[in-house]
Amino acid sequence: MNYLFRTLLLLCLLAAVPAAAQKGARPGGRLSQLENAKIAYLTEKIALTQDQAQRFWPVYNEFTQKRRDLNRRMRLLRTDEPDGLSDAQIKDNLTQALALRQQEVNLEKEYFDKFQKVLTIRQVGKLFVAERQFTRDVLKRVADRRGGLPPGGGPGLDD
Repeated sequence: MNYLFRTLLLLCLLAAVPAAAQKGARPGGRLSQLENAKIAYLTEKIALTQDQAQRFWPVYNEFTQKRRDLNRRMRLLRTDEPDGLSDAQIKDNLTQALALRQQEVNLEKEYFDKFQKVLTIRQVGKLFVAERQFTRDVLKRVADRRGGLPPGGGPGLDD
C-alpha cells in the first residue's frame, strides 16, 4: 500500500511540474494539479490519519489563502526602479513591507497554535519542513526544465 501511494505521489508530482513552468495556467487546470501534488506530498510527509486530514485541510487551506494574500500584497510593494519614487514613497513602501512581514509571522504563530489542535507537535514540525522541501523540489524541477535557470532567469533562492 505504501509503495502504491508513493508511486501515485511521484506521478502527480511529475505531472504537475510542467504546469508550474507554464505561465498563465488556468486555476482549475494544471495549477490545481500542483496543488493536488502538494496535498499528497504533505499528507505523506506528516503521516496524516484520515480523521486528522478531515480536520487539518480546512485549517491549512485557510492559512494558505491568508499567507498568499499577504505575499501578493508584499509583491505589489516591490519595485525594480526605486529611483522613480520619492524618499517618502520608498520609506512608506519599506514600512508597509515590514508590517506585512510582521503580519506573516503573526499568522504563522496563530496557525501554529491551530495546527497543534489537530496534529501532534511532531507532525506540525514536519509540516513546516515538508512545505519548504516541496517548494524547493518544484523550483528545482522547473529550473531543470528551463535549462538550469531558476524561475525568472535570475539568481537562485536560498530558502
